[in-house]
Amino acid sequence: MSTNSVKQPPSGPRAELKRRAIVRAARELFLREGFGVGMDTIAAEAGVSKVTVYNHFGSKESLFTAVITDALDEPLAGESSAALEGLAEAGDLRSALVDAARAWVRAVRTNDEVTALHNLVAAEVHRFPELAEAWRHRGTESHHPAVAGALGTLAEQGRLKIPDLQVAIIQFYGLLVFPHMVFSSHGAQIDDDLTDRLVTGGVDMFLAHYGPRGE
Repeated sequence: MSTNSVKQPPSGPRAELKRRAIVRAARELFLREGFGVGMDTIAAEAGVSKVTVYNHFGSKESLFTAVITDALDEPLAGESSAALEGLAEAGDLRSALVDAARAWVRAVRTNDEVTALHNLVAAEVHRFPELAEAWRHRGTESHHPAVAGALGTLAEQGRLKIPDLQVAIIQFYGLLVFPHMVFSSHGAQIDDDLTDRLVTGGVDMFLAHYGPRGE
């Protein structure tokens, strides 16, 4: 095991500012030049030393994973986040889930950078199988903490029956977001009418399985 794999990354406000600068620079460069961009180029773009980049992330694969993980939850910010947080207090759970799902999918469809990063993963993973390994070791809850929190709270309230949260998160994502990722990878887009039918149908399927009366 390498020293980088066990070394704790720097902490504190100043370190967090550097980490954000590194992730931001890496995101821009990965989108512009692909995964093959050098760590020295990323460091220069972030205004830090190459050693600092490695101190924070250990490897380019870990940095790439951090970039993708941060990007995944961008559509879950703002309106989407508020809708998810409101699920716990919603009187009509189906209606609230549909509204939250619409906000999430709308944000996914309009965030071109997130779509581009998804497509970059698909394009690069065959050349860098370690990316898949790094991604696999990040739990589903880490990839979608906002969704995990919302579904977990509903399960604790007894409004959903979720024996396996990891499976439920993947299924929720698969029903709502994955179709758009597949179409975008082929340069196509699902139209508005079909998008809404996928949202309402997806929520109904999810509730049919995980609703209070579902077993």
